Amino acid sequence: MLASDSMPSTDDFLSEATARGFVFQCTDPEGLDALLRAGPVSAYIGFDCTAPSLHVGSLVQIMLLRLFQRHGHRPVVLMGGGTTRIGDPSGRDETRQLLSDAEIAANMVGIRRVFEPFLHFGSGPADAITANNADWLDPLGYIPLLRDVGRHFTVNRMLTFDSVKSRLDREQPLTFLEFNYMILQSYDFRELYRRHNVRLQMGGSDQWGNIVSGAELTRRTEGATVFGLTTPLITTASGAKMGKTAVGAVWLTSDRVSPFDYWQFWRNAEDADVGRFLRLFTDLSCSEIACLEEGDINEAKKSLATAATGLSHGSAAAVAAAETARRTFETGESADLPAVSVLRADLAAGLPAFRLFTLAGLAASNAEARRLIRGGGARINDSPLSDETLTVGLADLREGAIKLSVGRKHHRLIRPE
Repeated sequence: MLASDSMPSTDDFLSEATARGFVFQCTDPEGLDALLRAGPVSAYIGFDCTAPSLHVGSLVQIMLLRLFQRHGHRPVVLMGGGTTRIGDPSGRDETRQLLSDAEIAANMVGIRRVFEPFLHFGSGPADAITANNADWLDPLGYIPLLRDVGRHFTVNRMLTFDSVKSRLDREQPLTFLEFNYMILQSYDFRELYRRHNVRLQMGGSDQWGNIVSGAELTRRTEGATVFGLTTPLITTASGAKMGKTAVGAVWLTSDRVSPFDYWQFWRNAEDADVGRFLRLFTDLSCSEIACLEEGDINEAKKSLATAATGLSHGSAAAVAAAETARRTFETGESADLPAVSVLRADLAAGLPAFRLFTLAGLAASNAEARRLIRGGGARINDSPLSDETLTVGLADLREGAIKLSVGRKHHRLIRPE
């Protein structure tokens, strides 16, 4: 965790953020740099509560907030308790499924836990805080909102922003509910300026239109100069979406993805991505990273995996994951692999192989497990598996467990209970 007493004084946040690859667009780089050098600044990034955790696709934003705090500034984590009820149309071809208020509240609790290893929360000038936009969006009256805020937006301009234009260009429906999202996010920026003197909004490049609109609304109604900064879309060298694997999303909490599997995700990064990922997703200095890039690529990958896992799950879990990987892949041991419990009675009766792979979390569904097995990528106790309906039971236990594998990278132990 980032300790408040180890905070450095404010220095060139923009310079390091640019060097590490975080900066894609900025409304006024010179003006923002001058503001940051003048003293601690508050900046926010919003996170809608669409799931009980966040995955690696959100990590660049979390690491940007962490870097911001390391330079002596105050990060504001905005929970979208209000905007989640509408759904952000940015980067989507279809309307997001609406969640109940109870689901949103439960998701918010889970998401809040994600940030605890990355940011220091408190009441100091550089301590992170959380806010919930439901606090100001829920009480809004529709007519007052139209008069106070809506008059500052033209439909002509809203139609030019990518979050709207891309959906219309694909002839995909965009509901009036979603069309309002830009106005509400702009309202968030103004409200955070009023409540917490937030002068900077950051986010992914797909949020550029929303961020600019919020900055303009704040300037017009408050007479204040505020700023926007976006990060580039992060994909792998082969073009794959960041945080997605053959066995599903790479979540940031251990109840959804084990520290070992998280470590393995980073260990298996493509060679061309290692340096970039070290800069974005670890605290290692740029000079340390340059040295790693000049050395053995596999050692650099291990450094990436251990450093990234240490941030999210703690150094002890990262070291344990690295040791488990060493034993598994270098000595053939498997006792420390992540384990899933299955009722002994179910194993005594026998379970079809595809079902076990689903229960173990190595496939997102039975249909996907069947495809994995038919494709030749699955093994049981290190033996290739070709029959998806093969019955697996107590007779397959080896030293008290059944080892399941998908490819060379994903493993689980099935233990009876």
